[in-house]
This record gives sequence, structure tokens and C-alpha cells, in this order.
Amino acid sequence: MCTNPEAADQDVQVVRIESTALDLVADIAGPSDGSPVVLSHGGGQTRHAWFRAVRALAKAGFRVVSLDMRGHGDSDWAADGNYSLDALVDDLRSVIATLPVPPVLVGASLGGVASLLTIGEAIRAGRPSPARALVLVDVAPYIEPAGAEHVRAFMAEHLDGFASVDEVADAVARFNPNRPRPKDAAGLLRNLRHGDDGRLYWHWDPDFLSGRDVDSLQTMNARLAEAARYIDLPVLLVRGQLSDIVSEASVSDMLQRIPHAQVADITGAGHMVVGDRNDAFNQALFQFLCSL
Repeated sequence: MCTNPEAADQDVQVVRIESTALDLVADIAGPSDGSPVVLSHGGGQTRHAWFRAVRALAKAGFRVVSLDMRGHGDSDWAADGNYSLDALVDDLRSVIATLPVPPVLVGASLGGVASLLTIGEAIRAGRPSPARALVLVDVAPYIEPAGAEHVRAFMAEHLDGFASVDEVADAVARFNPNRPRPKDAAGLLRNLRHGDDGRLYWHWDPDFLSGRDVDSLQTMNARLAEAARYIDLPVLLVRGQLSDIVSEASVSDMLQRIPHAQVADITGAGHMVVGDRNDAFNQALFQFLCSL
């Protein structure tokens, strides 16, 4: 692993990046001349899902950009409800354009979808690859419909908010029984916003689920399958062994489309790999990055 345990912790800057019709917010850390890594979270999450990885990568000398996707966290909500795959890809292109050299794209769930499409569709169109490697975190060119519906139903179930952070912790524990309920639920506040009515709401735009340009899973799987055929750069899939999103069949399908891809199964982790087994995830990520 290319880490330096004696390196000092790196300061984290919060920046705004202009994209199509809105601004995105990102954390940036690590030396300015470090090899860039762009982290994109899953749907319904925020950039804070990566907070341990950001610090570890920055300390190891990488230049890390951890993005709030449109409609999530501190990034702008799409006034026109445009949360289409095309919009997410355009946003990621805007972030990459701020970097001096192509980065490694690391994407969890929906962030991985956007990352794979950004690379594969650029190469298909005859353009240079916008990235030098790709890390997919529990997402593959074929997403299991039952698992995707499980996630969507959880997000839709709580649109009316929560009375307390303990209610949030209870809901998360029901959704993800593989992860112990935190003794201190205050950490969940990073993913919440306070409503004018005093209730707590997830820190994402409800139109993300039902905006005018939200693509269907069928459309998403078809685009992913086609884009994957053009991925000719190093790829790592970090899969939660208990995932209901990426099945064994999904992995087999991916390896047919991207035969050179590496796969790291994380024991005891479900779809929320980074939160379920952060140390194991970081180890798999570092081993891949340091092999490039």
C-alpha cells in the first residue's frame, strides 16, 4: 500500500464547481500535485459518505475531490427537476475539467453509474478517456431490479421526515440490518437537513425520485451494458458480499463485458460497502490505486 503513516493530516477545502445550470459542492484535500481521485456517492447520500476515505487518500498523497451530486448535500437542486443520467454525466465532466490530468473515478451505486457512463460513452464517441481508471463500489453494468427497488422504497418511505436523529438511526437499522446501530446517532446529521417545521429530512431533493428526467432502471441497465463494452482502462469492482444490488450473476455479466476487471468481495458488507466495512473498503481501494 502506498501510504505514509507519518504523513500529516491534510486540510479539507470546500469548493463550488460550476456545471450545467447549477453549482456543485465538493471537498478537496491532498497535495495540489497529487494524482487526482474523484469520489461520487450513491443516490440519497452526500459527499460525507467518503469522509474517512478522503482523509486517508489525502494523507497518502492523492489529490481527492469528493463530490455532492446535484440535488444532494450542499450542491444545488435542479430547478427543472433534471436528474437524468445525461445531467449526472455532464456534472462529472464539469468536475473532471477542473483537473490538470485525468483522474481515477471512484463511484458508489449511482455515482458508479455516472462514472462508468462518463468513461464508456466518451470512448464510444471516439473521444479520449476522461479518466485513467475506474472503481465501481457495489454497482455493475447490470443492477438487480429487486435490490434497486429496495433502495428506492427506503428513500420514498421517509419523504415526510423524522422527529429526531434516533428515528433516523432506527430507520437505517431496519434498512441495513447487517450494520450495528450506532451508539451515537449524531453522525447521521451529516446526511440530514433541518426543515422549517423542525423535522429532519434527508439532505437531497425529493424530485430526485420523481423529477421530469429521472431515467428508468431498464434504461440505466441498457446504457451501462453498452458503455461497459468500451471500457479499456483498469477497473476494480468492490462488491459487498451481501449485496442485493450486485449479484453473482451481475459480476459474471460484468466480466464478460470488461474481462480485465478486478473484483474485491467485502465479507460482511451489503450495498453500503463504505459504511459497512470502511477499513476493508479502504484497503481494497488503496491496493488498486497503488498498482496503477
